[in-house]
Amino acid sequence: MPGFAEIALGAAPVAGGALLGIAAGNLRGPDFRAMIAKDLDLLERIPEDRPELKERLRASIDQRIDDLITTTEKSRELRSAAMSYEGNWRDIVVFICAILFTIVWWNVSHDRTNWLVMFVVMIVATVVAGIYAARGVIRSLRTLSRGRSQ
Repeated sequence: MPGFAEIALGAAPVAGGALLGIAAGNLRGPDFRAMIAKDLDLLERIPEDRPELKERLRASIDQRIDDLITTTEKSRELRSAAMSYEGNWRDIVVFICAILFTIVWWNVSHDRTNWLVMFVVMIVATVVAGIYAARGVIRSLRTLSRGRSQ
């Protein structure tokens, strides 16, 4: 049975992947609203004797506002698509692949330092994939039974 130090060392790749996922989730794009507000303030400060400069800055502000509206619309579309997801055959394929990879990992040498941690992660991933696959199958069966009863 591996000791705590070996388990901690074996968990390093899994923890690194989790930290990378957390960091990717916390990345933020530029704040268009703040940039637009600063540009509008700058627009007011430009002297009236520089109309070409004011017009170019106004065009830049208009373009940023258009980008902001487009980004908001796309974000809303993606959010509605994600919320309407009900599962399909890919969930079953992911579940089967998770089972197969767990079986393959079981046959890897148990003396590896990360074997136990990775095996536990694979068990958890298989259970999560199984829940999603079961949810999709149950919804499909409900839809099928409603269609036959009508």
